[in-house]
Amino acid sequence: MKNRFQTFMCAVALLLAGSVSAADLNIVVLDSVRAILETEEAQTLIEAANKEMEPEQEDLRSMAEEAQALTSRLQTDGEVMSDAEKRKVQKDIEDIRIDLEFRSQKLQKDAQDKRNEILQVLAPKFEKVRRDLIEAQQIDIILAPGALAYVNPRHNITRRITEKMNEQQD
Repeated sequence: MKNRFQTFMCAVALLLAGSVSAADLNIVVLDSVRAILETEEAQTLIEAANKEMEPEQEDLRSMAEEAQALTSRLQTDGEVMSDAEKRKVQKDIEDIRIDLEFRSQKLQKDAQDKRNEILQVLAPKFEKVRRDLIEAQQIDIILAPGALAYVNPRHNITRRITEKMNEQQD
């Protein structure tokens, strides 16, 4: 649905251009999120966020190993276990898996929040670089790559934006 809307808006923009032929338009493609997240500054912030989340990731790995060990124990020793002991091990496995799923989702949400935070922090710098490039190259239309079936790489300015952002010092 979103792609159809973007394609429709592109067609409308071309029609509104009126007497200007498509050859006269400077149309480029820009993946804004990728342009920001591939900057050196974003990469530094991403590394810091990953380091901050490492203890939780390690806890999740330990929990998964514990669940696997209990599952293996149940498979190997299940025939000699009492029914009560089997139920307790099965309950322990289920409890670990529920906790693991909850904590994994929380960690994913935290990672997404950090990503959004990085995008917000770098958005003003991105907007300035984008405006400067629009003006310098006299760009008429910027399209998102998701709206297109194909684009010649020379029309994709994502890398140029990233490089310009890397050049700027705060």
